[in-house]
Amino acid sequence: MNISKRTGVKERPVSLVQKEAKEESAVEEQTEPIVEEVIQTTEGTEEEGQLPPNPSQEQQAPEGESPDAVGTTAKAEDATEESFEGKLAVEAGSFEAEAAVQVEEKEPVAVEEKTTQEDSEGGFTNTGNTEDQPEDMLQYKAKKKKPKLLNAFEKTIKAEIDAAEKLRKKGKVEEAVRAFDTLVQQYPQSPRCRYGKALAEDDLAEKMRSNDMLQKALSTYKEASELPNAMPDLIKATLKKRAERQQFLGRMRGALATLEKLVQIFPEDVALKNDLGVAHLLIGDNKSAKRVYEEVLAIAPSNGFAKVHYGFILKSENKIAESIPFLRDGLESGDPGTDDGRFYFHLGDALQRMGDDSAYKWYERGHQRGHFASVWQRSLYNVDGLKAQPWWTPKDTGYMDLIKTLERNWRTIRDEALSVMDKTTGLFVPEEENLREKGEWGQFTLWQQGKKAGESCHSVPKTCGLLERYTEATGCKRGQIKFSVMQPGTHVWPHTGPTNCRLRMHLGLVIPKTGCKIRCTNDTRAWEEGKVLIFDDSFEHEVWQDADSYRLIFIVDVWHPELTQYQRQTLSPI
Repeated sequence: MNISKRTGVKERPVSLVQKEAKEESAVEEQTEPIVEEVIQTTEGTEEEGQLPPNPSQEQQAPEGESPDAVGTTAKAEDATEESFEGKLAVEAGSFEAEAAVQVEEKEPVAVEEKTTQEDSEGGFTNTGNTEDQPEDMLQYKAKKKKPKLLNAFEKTIKAEIDAAEKLRKKGKVEEAVRAFDTLVQQYPQSPRCRYGKALAEDDLAEKMRSNDMLQKALSTYKEASELPNAMPDLIKATLKKRAERQQFLGRMRGALATLEKLVQIFPEDVALKNDLGVAHLLIGDNKSAKRVYEEVLAIAPSNGFAKVHYGFILKSENKIAESIPFLRDGLESGDPGTDDGRFYFHLGDALQRMGDDSAYKWYERGHQRGHFASVWQRSLYNVDGLKAQPWWTPKDTGYMDLIKTLERNWRTIRDEALSVMDKTTGLFVPEEENLREKGEWGQFTLWQQGKKAGESCHSVPKTCGLLERYTEATGCKRGQIKFSVMQPGTHVWPHTGPTNCRLRMHLGLVIPKTGCKIRCTNDTRAWEEGKVLIFDDSFEHEVWQDADSYRLIFIVDVWHPELTQYQRQTLSPI
């Protein structure tokens, strides 16, 4: 189930982990979920914005956000259980972003009747002619062994299990639940019957959009895996499903425990180790994730999935040069789970920081793979069809009243900002998200993710009062309202924001006569005191502060004007 189904908005989140999304499922059912990660960046920088470690969505973050998210700190387990009707947004945050995890059901693998037939255990057996198939394909198929889910006793009741399973696969989930429940009562020690019941309950939870039913499925999965005489393949399939559904509910630590158990049972399974590494990242335990991927690469040095994630972790540690070969080799491997926009984004970003123009080759490749709208516009969480241009005029936005209010009252806004700056209480928070090549850069946040920072507004009441009635800004759940001060000698790396759902306004408050400029795509401009600059920060932008005194601006993010009211209400926060 993807976020577009939940919000009614055609949004394109980029999957972080696609567990063999293009391969035939190795488990009995053919609807193996895909674990996806959705960024929840509580941003920061005037140009972008990234979130440091932050386990609470209410907390404010320094300037900085970035469209990535592996390395996050999840909320306490169970705290973010989401209804099927609502959006999925598991609060988290560490390496440059917050993350949420959602599970999307994969469509059944298309199977040609001439070459395959479904067997009684739910797998597929090749029955066709293989003479004309490439040797590497034959080797691949040889490796994809059919899962053995039935123990000796269960083979004697195979017809009964098949009948119940047929109901489930035909979508008659209520009947399937009843059928498997009858089998469980009749054969209480049958792991396969209980696994079938869990699958049916899982399907029914999806149909009913019921977390309560999904919780029942989680319990039944656990029961099935713990019964005596459960086949190893069934234990693996059952616990994998349980971990995926725990992640779906935002129960990251529960999913981690399930995956740790799987790895203990199947220590040679590299794919499970890879999943375990992701689970560590999703709770912000990058150190453990790094150890897991080092173990994987020690036994499988060409594993592309481990390489991209290991490279990702190295980049989060600011080991830019070291991260590049892992990210590049992992992407070039084409292994399942590597074709992800975040990896293209971070490889390009690392190359840019090393002064390597091949970054744009990777951005172009990411664009061709459908991850970026263009080489310049590299946001990952987008609503399709929105007008896309780097720079906007006030008339373009339709927010003329807001812009006039800002420009007419710029001195009042400036004076309140200066009064806060003059205090020695540390109200301006340094940008800590590694977007600067050099220099000093701080922010003072008033609204974030559509939520007012009450204490901050007490310090600048006139400014907050001016903005209260402009819901396009104060209600923008994918943006911020904040002051930003940048000291001389500061350079901000080229970067992009996470979403195309907002526009960013900069009101000049204290602008040196020369030396301060901002580039968006290939168009470079300068701020003016009392004037509003408007750009779409989903496009690449870069900032230089080479003046002899500080630069102070007021940043106001607004919803993209083409978003409907319903979209504004239902899009998940960033």
